[in-house]
Formats: sequence, C-alpha cells, structure tokens
Amino acid sequence: MTGLEIAAVLLAGIAAGTINTVVGSGTLITFPTLLALGVPPVTANVSNTVGLVPGSLSGAVGYRRELAGQRSRLLRLASASLLGGIAGAVLLLVLPASAFDAIVPVLIGIGVLLVILGPAIQRRVAARHEARGGLPDHGAPWVWPAVAGAGVYGGYFGAAQGVLLMAILGIGVDDDLQRHNATKNVLALLVNAVAAVVFIVVADVDWPVAGLIAVGSVIGGQIGAGVGRRLPAALLRAVIVVVGIAALVVFLRG
Repeated sequence: MTGLEIAAVLLAGIAAGTINTVVGSGTLITFPTLLALGVPPVTANVSNTVGLVPGSLSGAVGYRRELAGQRSRLLRLASASLLGGIAGAVLLLVLPASAFDAIVPVLIGIGVLLVILGPAIQRRVAARHEARGGLPDHGAPWVWPAVAGAGVYGGYFGAAQGVLLMAILGIGVDDDLQRHNATKNVLALLVNAVAAVVFIVVADVDWPVAGLIAVGSVIGGQIGAGVGRRLPAALLRAVIVVVGIAALVVFLRG
C-alpha cells in the first residue's frame, strides 16, 4: 500500500470506530474504502470484521459506567449474540454474496422504523407486562431470539447491526437509551469477535489492512464513547435514525 492508501484505511478505521460506538454502521465507511483500494469483496469483509474487533472493545470500555448492574442481562443476551455471530460468519463463507441482498435493506428499514416508533411501542409492551408483574430484567421473551437474529446478520456483514440491536433493546428491555447503547456495544463486540475467530481460522485475512483498521477503530471507539455518552436520549435516537437511513440508501443504491 502507498502512504495515501495507508492514511485512507487508518482514517476510515477511526471514523468506523467512532460511529460503531455511538450507533453502529461503521462498516459502511471501511468496507467501501477497501473495495475502492482493490481489495476483493469477501477478503475486504473478512479483514474489516477482524480489524473492527479492537474498536468494539474500545467502545465497550468507554461505556463501562453504563454497564453497571447489567451483568445478568448481558450474560443471557451474550449467548444469543455468540450463537448468531457464529451462524452469520458461516453463512458468509458458504452462501453467495447475493443471498442477503434482498433482506438486508428490509432489516435496516425495519430497524429504523422500530427506533422511531420505539418509545410508543415500548410503553405498550411495558404496560402489557406490568399486569403480569413487569418486564424481566433481561427483557421480553422475544428479545433473546431477536438478538440472536441480529447476531446472524452481524456475523454475515454487520453494517447497521447497531441500529437493529438498539431497536430490539429499546422496545423489549426496560432501561434508558444510554444503557441500551452500552449493552449494544458489548453484544456487537461479541458478534464481531466470534465472527473474526471463524474468519481467522478458515478465511483469507489481509493482515496489514486489518491492522490499520484495528488501530484506527480503537482511537475511534474512545472518541465515540466520549461523544455518545453526552448525547441526550432524543438526539441519540435521531443519530441512530439518520445513520440507519443512510445505510438503507447505500444498500438500495448499491
């Protein structure tokens, strides 16, 4: 790689790490950057996933205060993300790239719509469960399979995984948006990490590219945590919607 290409990948990693920590969809920056530099699509996707794992960890550490008191919830939902991430990574390796082309924009669109309608839906869900003693700490019964489904998608490609997770958590788990964002960062980290392990074992990783993205995303993770934790709930929700719509436009135009 030339010096300019190295700088481009590093800056893309910083931007992706920042966006992933605040909401998700950082892959929409790094993946096209790698394609533009001539990296084959599957190698770009694999290398990008491996490179973003340290950034996901950086963002999760940045949100550690919001994780307080969520141990049991995280342990329960972590199993869903791990299983989903493994399944998604395997699907990437065995299915043609066109297999998810139709469903990915639909999933992103649903995620954006649920984030917008989330507060109203969450109130109805909470009211329904209130008569039965309230929502469990880990959320409504459908949250676990929904998180697993988001993990499958995240292991396969990952862009807008955060939008889907925030929609699921915002509707099915009774907690504030910043704590949901902290949970989302941990779950996304698990999906990326388990997918990365699968890719390292059986796929072709471009290690110079993955290393540059890793360095950039670690820096971006700290930037994102510093910015995201200061955003009011309404503004954070607006950022999620804007990023989700941008992801949808990119997929539909692509």
